[in-house]
Amino acid sequence: MFNFLQRYRRDRFLASQPIPDAIWDRILALPLFIGLTLAEQAGLRQHAAWFLHEKTITLIDGLELSDEQRVLLAAQAVLPILHLGFDAYDDWHEVIVYPGHFRARDRYTDHFGLVHEREQILAGQARPGGAVLLSWADAEASAWLDGWNVVIHEFAHKLDQRNGAANGDPPLHKGMSADAWKRAFSNAYNHLVWLAERNEYSPIDLYAAENPAECFAVFSEYFFETPHAIADHYPAVYEQLRQFYKQDPLQRLPRVRYRPAYEPVSYGPVYVPYQDMWV
Repeated sequence: MFNFLQRYRRDRFLASQPIPDAIWDRILALPLFIGLTLAEQAGLRQHAAWFLHEKTITLIDGLELSDEQRVLLAAQAVLPILHLGFDAYDDWHEVIVYPGHFRARDRYTDHFGLVHEREQILAGQARPGGAVLLSWADAEASAWLDGWNVVIHEFAHKLDQRNGAANGDPPLHKGMSADAWKRAFSNAYNHLVWLAERNEYSPIDLYAAENPAECFAVFSEYFFETPHAIADHYPAVYEQLRQFYKQDPLQRLPRVRYRPAYEPVSYGPVYVPYQDMWV
């Protein structure tokens, strides 16, 4: 009964307060949304409208966002859950947006059990059980096919946190293999660490070598922006992300990078098969 009433409430809201056509057409014209089917465009539009209704967006330091800017934020935020359902974001309620990079102070416990505090300058942060923090300057610049998207990155952390602290091991869907997930990501992560330690070229941002949680979040950015880079170099990871997000951007996005004009792009040499080498 609760789910029926919730769906009824949602459907009534979406029917009465859709995103205006003029705004939505400009959002869909951005490179990030190339190739979505009409059904996917409609689903994304509904998710974005519901996101703006259900989530509290708190603006900091005098920041003001227009209706179109809010829709841009929401559309990027819900792209990862386009085929997962809005319930994937039901365990948190707030997005805090700063004008630019912001300071964040966190506590962490080391392997000796000692508690430390650290202060960082960040473009985004997903607090376990709490809000998503974003730099608007970075969020506004994220909807391009360059492999970098702070919005998708932080919301990937939120999906990762659905079974506890972010660790690169989000709850998998029925039919997915936990062993296949672990093997694909462990191989990729260890390979990226190996590249980072040797200052070698990587087609994937080596921030992914920080820890398994960042590895999943960075690969999620690339999955939605430059999926060919993953498919070329880490095909097992691409397959796991395809199953997890229930999307296949490789089939809808061209092999281009926007900078700022579409042009063919190479993601560098393909390394020898890394499977079984880095576990």
